[in-house]
This record gives sequence, C-alpha cells and structure tokens, in this order.
Amino acid sequence: MQSLELLANNMANASTNGFKGDGEFYTTYTSEAADLDATDVPTKLPMIQRQWTDFAQGLLEPTNNPLDFGLQGKGLFTVQGADGPLYTRNGNFHVLADGSLTATDGLPVLMQDDQPVKLDPTLPLEVSPDGEIKQQGQTLGQLKIVQFKDTSALLKQGSNYYRNTGDQPPADAVNTTVHQGKIEGSNVSAAHGAVRLVGVMRQFEMMQKAISISNDMGRKAIEEVAKV
Repeated sequence: MQSLELLANNMANASTNGFKGDGEFYTTYTSEAADLDATDVPTKLPMIQRQWTDFAQGLLEPTNNPLDFGLQGKGLFTVQGADGPLYTRNGNFHVLADGSLTATDGLPVLMQDDQPVKLDPTLPLEVSPDGEIKQQGQTLGQLKIVQFKDTSALLKQGSNYYRNTGDQPPADAVNTTVHQGKIEGSNVSAAHGAVRLVGVMRQFEMMQKAISISNDMGRKAIEEVAKV
C-alpha cells in the first residue's frame, strides 16, 4: 500500500514542471509476536524504510515564454519561503506589477546576494545560460542556482519545493545551464509507472490470496479439531 501511494503520486505528477519521482528503500521487519514464536527462525516481513527522490534530468520542452527557465544539470532555483529558502526545478516564473520575479505561487525568486529579483515589468527580460539577468543590456543580477552534494538531505515541501534538512550548506551550481523559453518536464515516465502499477497490484492480489488461504487453513483446522 505504501508503494502504491508513492507510485500514484508519481503518476499524478507526470505532467508537473520540474517534478522528480520518488522511489523506496526497503528493509525487513520482525514483530514481537514473531520473536516469541517457537520456531528457530522468526518470520521477517519487508517494509519501506524511507523514500528517496530521483533527481535525474527531465526533458526540456520549448514554450517560447521568456519567463520560463529550464535547468540542465544538477542545479536548483532558490526562492524565499516563509521559514527560509526553498529550492525548486520548476522555472515557470511570473513578474508582478511591482517588478518582482516570483514562482507560480508568488514566492520571490532570489539572486546570488539573497535579494529578491526586481525588474521593470514593462521591459523585455533576458537571461544568459549562466543565470545572469539583463534588461536593455543592463545587468540586474544573477539568479541564485545551487546544488547539493548529498541530495538525500532535501525534503519535499509541497508545491514542488525542497527544503534543506541537513547540515550541508548549498554550493553554487556547476555545469548547470539556464535555457530561457524552455521548461523542464517531469522525469516520471507514465508508461513505466503503468507497468509498475500492474506489478504492485499483482503483488497485492497475491498477498490477499495468501491471507485467504491462511484463513481457510485455520478454519479447517478448527473444524477438524471440533470433529475429533
């Protein structure tokens, strides 16, 4: 059921810009009842220890929207959240009437100096491959694009954001290119998700059948003992 929930969430976000799919790490679980069992080898059951995020590159899709920025590489955009910086791969940005460059939900996009990006909303915007922002040839700043050596410290925050939960500070992104007028799609394959969904459902049916057989065996044993 846990695997099914992760898979369903992946498939629901197969068309979400910059979304990264989740997988699961398994471990074994031995219940107290199994430890007290008379057999020498207690029964162990598989369980999900924790989930992990696949940060593989998604497909860059052209949109011809000058406010769409697609990242190629391991970098993440930085935005100012209510409780600190958040990170995202979704480069679908907007310009407010006051000139603020924001993410889809209105959180301000940050520059290298940790200040929000401020633009002239009446002028066209140019962003170079290294994230430098220009209007009419004048440099306004550079987008703060960072990367993490250990991505396991990044926890999904919702709305396609990540929060740094580790002690590792973000570093300036290297080998990361900004593509203006393009957007990174989800790295979740709907076809692969459908195949996995069939596999998970088959496993679920097998477990249900095993429980049913166990119940039948228990009922038969009670009936036979009762006859004796």
